[in-house]
Amino acid sequence: MARSSLPPLAAVRAFEAAARHGSFTSSGRELGLTQAAVSYQIKVLEERVGQPLFHRRARGVELTHVGTELAKKASAALDVIADAFAEAQGSAQATLEISVIPTFATNFLAERLGRFQIAHPNIAVRLEVSETLIDFQSDTFDIAIRSGKGQWPDLECHKLIEIEFTPMLSPALAETIGGVSKPEDLLKLPILGGGDPWWVRWFEKAGVNSDVLKGRPSQTFGPQILEATAAMAGQGVAMLTPAFFKSAIDSRQLIRPFELCSSDETAYWLTYAHAYRNTPKVKAFRSWLVQEVDGFLQTEKQRGYVSRASSLADRD
Repeated sequence: MARSSLPPLAAVRAFEAAARHGSFTSSGRELGLTQAAVSYQIKVLEERVGQPLFHRRARGVELTHVGTELAKKASAALDVIADAFAEAQGSAQATLEISVIPTFATNFLAERLGRFQIAHPNIAVRLEVSETLIDFQSDTFDIAIRSGKGQWPDLECHKLIEIEFTPMLSPALAETIGGVSKPEDLLKLPILGGGDPWWVRWFEKAGVNSDVLKGRPSQTFGPQILEATAAMAGQGVAMLTPAFFKSAIDSRQLIRPFELCSSDETAYWLTYAHAYRNTPKVKAFRSWLVQEVDGFLQTEKQRGYVSRASSLADRD
């Protein structure tokens, strides 16, 4: 039989339910339809078949001989479709694929992801660290975490953590100039990523003319985690987000000479395609991340590592 001649699935479902219940009204309750809607769908099917499928009785309906034979095969066919869909859905929900930028992956997500796995043992997580923008139409990722201003078209974007930054360096490097007590002292030392606009913004907020950075040699490291590693090795002063390097500060691998932080309205964002917004695994991860981020922000605000903290749920 040519598939082009197949009847509408809605009509088949209405017929199969009515055949099981022996009632248009009861099948309507199962399918969320009115009795009239069920009757219409069955009429569509009867017109396709070319003969009645039910005898209409005063107390319900009764299958005709043709209807009885059709009901057996329709029920079996719907079972096959249901099983195939359940299998596909189970496979899709089994693995959550996340693309995340290096600093957020290393300094936030990696040390917490185990808690998500414990809370959701049926969801396996595949994590890829990358700064490459994700095309959800062609890539296999369900979720991406990126930094920016959340202006990505056709994506659901949820702000996670607003990015603040301040200069940080190793204690040993600071001692080479007798310590750092004022912003201008930083200019006596190598500046890592001196071409980064963050330096200009921070110096201007500190009351230092950013022109002092012009003409200085500049190394480009990319992710914050790489600049932080170079700074801990005494290679220069890095502009970093203090909340992500609290362990290095607590262990004195890095020092933060000034409380002053600056920002440029960028943040870390959770992003995914609109079509994924109601996917159970995506909803589970987002709900978990809301709690983790809120707890992190409140704790770090109390410790002085962030100057602002607000609920993710309030920001959506």
